[in-house]
Amino acid sequence: MFVNVKPAPHLAMRQWPENEKPREKLVNIGAAALSDAELLAILLHTGHKNKSALELATEILRLAHNNLSELGKINVKQLQQLNGMGHAKAVTVLAAMELARRRQAGSIHKKTVINNGSDAAMFFKPLLADQCHETFYVMFLNHANKVLRYRCMSSGGMTSTVVDPRIIFREALDANATKLLLCHNHPSGSLRPSQADIRITHKIKDVGLLFDIDVMDHIIVSETGYCSLVEEGMI
Repeated sequence: MFVNVKPAPHLAMRQWPENEKPREKLVNIGAAALSDAELLAILLHTGHKNKSALELATEILRLAHNNLSELGKINVKQLQQLNGMGHAKAVTVLAAMELARRRQAGSIHKKTVINNGSDAAMFFKPLLADQCHETFYVMFLNHANKVLRYRCMSSGGMTSTVVDPRIIFREALDANATKLLLCHNHPSGSLRPSQADIRITHKIKDVGLLFDIDVMDHIIVSETGYCSLVEEGMI
């Protein structure tokens, strides 16, 4: 004899006991007491049909192998593969991850003087190390190595990005910079400079000579560390 057992009815988070709701827990005992899934559920706000926001949050974390660093690499299309993850929810998650990345970078960016490759890597690594596409930044400095500004000059694919030296030096002249520091990431995790990396560095350095603007270094960053073309004797 077969007994047809119906699944337990879905219980929305708003129907949970007050002391179990993530929002109420955050207010009453603090954000640090909540799990990653509970914090993510607060951002999602709602679940989907037969799953609560907490269950959906758990699925998102599982997609990222329960690793917040990996979650920072996931894109909107990947998130939308999950049942219940619409465009708005996916964008909310990505916006939260970018805020977290910028918060992490913020304390480093209080350092306004860059003296070597290690200083530059510490500055850029929080911004670039976990990006899933290659991004090229330029830091503009004065004669005392004080950071005047920094800009993302190009963002491309998994293996390369296109950089226009004319845009770099237009920005440098506008900032009254006398020094530049180049930096980009390698999403593959490899820190070995490509021939294209070396060529663009020398091209920018040669143009800099015309404007009496020195290219201090070119830093490559990934989650595993950094590579300085100056320290490697490549420029």
